[in-house]
Amino acid sequence: MKRLRWILGVVASLALIFALLITSFEVAVYSDFDWYQKEYEKYNVTNDLTMKLDDVMDVTHEMMAYLRGNREDLVVYTTIGGVENQEFFNDQDKTHMADVQKLFLGGLKLRLIALGLLVLCLGVMIVTKVDLKRLLPRCYQLGLGFAAIGTLAVGIYAALDFNTFFTKFHEVFFTNDLWIFDPRSDYMIRMLPEGFFADMAFRIGMMFVISLLIVLIISIIYDKIYRKKKITISEVRG
Repeated sequence: MKRLRWILGVVASLALIFALLITSFEVAVYSDFDWYQKEYEKYNVTNDLTMKLDDVMDVTHEMMAYLRGNREDLVVYTTIGGVENQEFFNDQDKTHMADVQKLFLGGLKLRLIALGLLVLCLGVMIVTKVDLKRLLPRCYQLGLGFAAIGTLAVGIYAALDFNTFFTKFHEVFFTNDLWIFDPRSDYMIRMLPEGFFADMAFRIGMMFVISLLIVLIISIIYDKIYRKKKITISEVRG
C-alpha cells in the first residue's frame, strides 16, 4: 500500500509537470504580442517582407487565432510591397500550419488528460487517507528530479546546436517535409526566421523552469512546516 501511494504521488507530480509545460508554451505564445513585434524588429522582418509592421502584426494575430482554432482557414490578405489585397500564406504554408494546429490543439487536449489524471490520483489518495501534506511535496521533488534530467538534456542540445534540434523536432512531430520552406517564395519563413524560433524556445523554457521552481519552493515550505509540526507534536507527547 505504501508503494502504491508513492506511485500515485509521483504520477500526480509528473502529470502536474506536464500540464505546466503545455501551459508555459501557451502563455509564451499567446500572452504578449508585443514580444512578437520586438522579434520582428530584431530580425528586420519588415524589410525582408517589404511590409509595414502593423500589417505583419495583423497577419500574426490571424495566424495565431487559426492555431487556436478561432478561425477556419488561413486565407489572409494584406499589403505586400505596397500592393494591397495580396494573399500572405501559400498552399504549402496552409497545409503545414494545419499540421501545426493539430499538434497545438492536441497538446491542449493532453493537458486536460494530465489534469484529469492528477485529480484522479489525488482522489484515490484522499479516499485511502494519505497524508497529502507529507507525501505530495516529496513526490513532487522526486518527479521534478526525473523531469529535470530530460529538460536539462533538451536544453543543452538546443543551446549547442539549435539548427539540428529544430530539424529533429520537425522530423519527430511531422510526417512530411512541408516544414522546409524557400525564403524566395514563402513569406511565412521570412516572417518567422530560425532566430525567432530559438528565442521562442528560450522563452518557453524560462517560463517552464520558473513555474517548476515556484511549485518546488511551495513543496519545500510545506515539507518544512510538516516536519516542524511533527517534531513539536513529538515533544509535547514526550
